[in-house]
Amino acid sequence: MSEVDLDFLRLPLGPLTDAALEAMAATKGVGYGDIRVHRDRVQGIHVREHDLISLSESQPLGFGVRLVVDGSWGFAASSDLSQDGVRRAVGAAAEMARLLRPLLEERVELAPEPAHRETWVGEVELNPFDVAADAKVSFMLEATDRCLRAGAKFAEFYCLQVQENRFFVSTEGSRITQQRVRLHPALEAGLVDEQGSGLIETMRSTARPVGRGWEYVESHGFPDEAERMVSWLQEKLAAPAVRPGAYDLVIDPSNLWLTIHESVAHGTELDRALGYEANFAGTTFATPDQIGSLHYGSPRMHITGDRVEPSGLATVGFDDEGVAAQRWDIIRDGILVGYQLNRQMAHKFQLARSNGCAYSDSWSHLPLQRMPNVSLQPDPDRDTSLEELFGEVEEGIYILGDKSWSIDQQRYNFQFTGQRFYRIHKGRLSGQLRDVAYQSRTPDFWGRLEAVGGRSSWELQGAFNCGKGEPQQVAPVSHGCPPGLFRQIKVLNAREEGRK
Repeated sequence: MSEVDLDFLRLPLGPLTDAALEAMAATKGVGYGDIRVHRDRVQGIHVREHDLISLSESQPLGFGVRLVVDGSWGFAASSDLSQDGVRRAVGAAAEMARLLRPLLEERVELAPEPAHRETWVGEVELNPFDVAADAKVSFMLEATDRCLRAGAKFAEFYCLQVQENRFFVSTEGSRITQQRVRLHPALEAGLVDEQGSGLIETMRSTARPVGRGWEYVESHGFPDEAERMVSWLQEKLAAPAVRPGAYDLVIDPSNLWLTIHESVAHGTELDRALGYEANFAGTTFATPDQIGSLHYGSPRMHITGDRVEPSGLATVGFDDEGVAAQRWDIIRDGILVGYQLNRQMAHKFQLARSNGCAYSDSWSHLPLQRMPNVSLQPDPDRDTSLEELFGEVEEGIYILGDKSWSIDQQRYNFQFTGQRFYRIHKGRLSGQLRDVAYQSRTPDFWGRLEAVGGRSSWELQGAFNCGKGEPQQVAPVSHGCPPGLFRQIKVLNAREEGRK
């Protein structure tokens, strides 16, 4: 797919944005202004066992206007796509800015950004909205049926698909059209040990949400994986429970991505570091006075932020302030060297440019400083394999898949579980374990990172539902990583801990 959806282009984008610019120019005190027309196409399909449970579709559409008036932000949004509706929104945003001005401690200033007049379309092979709903339902029912035939007690499959279109125009001369597609397929099966312990275990597919099209669902191999999931569950129910202690851990990308998300990506949001999120989402131990000196982890730890990774959920051509997508270092050689920024934060810290981290999840919401794709880079010197990492472990655990997690408000103390756990004995896998949870403090955990896999072991994982802000916004984000070897991490028996 290389063209923007014609239905979106048929909207009165030019007249609306021209009316907005004219109204901004006629409003006293406006130093900056932008308008963003935003339409999503959303389809959710949910099947359980042999039945279609729900098929929902929506198409939210509207625009948001931002102004800086006399150094103060104002914002207004509307679904009234008329020139009069735009003019009213500009007036409402200006009034909000004037009302807020006496409350501000400092004037809003934005880091510079060149004007961009471009169209950007995320590349997908098969737009899910070009695939008949009946065909998608049949595909999903085949996967749940395979789970049941293999012995699962229950099975369900949910797939959320989104096509996002935005048209952005600013008083600085930017005029940007964007389109991207993403989807989240989630197959889950469950088993009950009816003859023995009565334990219930569930497991999800290894498929992750991605910025791709329906081709990803078709190529993942869901029907075959459905049978493997049941065999993994059967083995897990019969597996011994883990004995608490300190273990060497080899953590698969399917689990490590979430640890990156919670302990690193959220911990390096600059607005959080400055306390702007303290009332809702918390703060972080990684404060700005430690830039260039904080040992976040071992020298093996190289974390980047980007809005350019192919198929990334946070990948765009331009952010919601018209800043072109980039890639940059957040942690290099284990040292904190950067943050996630929008234009206001970049100016505050006297940086030449924002790294493009402004995003709004809806036409009705103000863009916030939001997470880009935040990734752990692979071994730069050799293509270290997963098996080679196992070979470095005398006694340890291999962890795959994400499940429950907990982390404190400073992104410091945490605990994570997973989907599958395998004992590593003398460098080789030796059967599954149950009830594994690992616990640590962020700098201690990452300081025990001894080795990472090479480029061929690097995988892109992620989530649709990263929450932030009041009122809360939900953003999609990807995290790439190789498997990592961590030495002597505290492991708990999660089931025993739950009984305490």
